[in-house]
Amino acid sequence: MSEPYPYEGPEVLREPILAALRRVVDPEVAMSIVDVGLVYGVTVTADGVKVLMTMTSAACPATDVIVDDSCNELDRVVPEGLRIDVELVWEPPWTTDRMSARAKAFMGW
Repeated sequence: MSEPYPYEGPEVLREPILAALRRVVDPEVAMSIVDVGLVYGVTVTADGVKVLMTMTSAACPATDVIVDDSCNELDRVVPEGLRIDVELVWEPPWTTDRMSARAKAFMGW
């Protein structure tokens, strides 16, 4: 299975971070932000964790909830002292091609 998003950092944190982000649900579609394809990448350095993510549209009413939930879930698995930074990006724009096979099946596509 291919990775759902690019990851750079210690291998020991790859799965815990993925699991944390899978627990974040996009309330508009009732699916994980990972399955919806909102996570564009994760980088872990000695200073912190940076997550690049997007929304399905710039006018998404759930943006603040998703960003807050992402920070809260990451805070549960990231070592103490590492800064958590969730950055919203709009390029490339989100498309349904980013959705996982599970998400597409859930949507009936």
